[in-house]
Amino acid sequence: MSRIGKQAVKLPSGVTAEVKSENFVAIKGSKGELIKQFPALIKIEVKENEIIASRLDDLQQTRAIHGLVRSLLANMVEGVSKGYERKLEIVGVGYRATTAKNKITLTLGYSHPVEYIAPKDIEFSMDPELKNIIIIKGIDKQTLGEVAAKIRSFRKPEPYKGKGIKYFGEHIRRKAGKAAGAKQ
Repeated sequence: MSRIGKQAVKLPSGVTAEVKSENFVAIKGSKGELIKQFPALIKIEVKENEIIASRLDDLQQTRAIHGLVRSLLANMVEGVSKGYERKLEIVGVGYRATTAKNKITLTLGYSHPVEYIAPKDIEFSMDPELKNIIIIKGIDKQTLGEVAAKIRSFRKPEPYKGKGIKYFGEHIRRKAGKAAGAKQ
């Protein structure tokens, strides 16, 4: 039995879960609502204040996704109750960003500014104290990660000076530049 899969997902107060037809699970909380369809190999039940994911058979594929389904359910519950946040740091002279609620405009050394409009339920903001930190908030952990990766891809950090967009706290492995006056 999967160690993670057999654990029940506890529903905090204010969060409701409902299993609909064809294994669609709808979870509502104070931050919003998430609906996701899960494979029919896993039976999902809501009992009292818990969501329980159990396997219908012992095939390898079913065993492989048992823990995954439970983790996805736990992420959905945490997302609608607390929400998720990801921070990106802009490093480089002249690199900056401006945000609206769901739109970000980046000046990254290209001949034109890069604009990105976020999917539904994702919001952008800037850190008021540190002007080079972008804060991305949302309730869906997967969508939030995809948006952060997309924004980072506009100007990935380069290894010589470390300029670009990186995750907050990410360490960039630096390379030595050309040695000045090196003899051969």
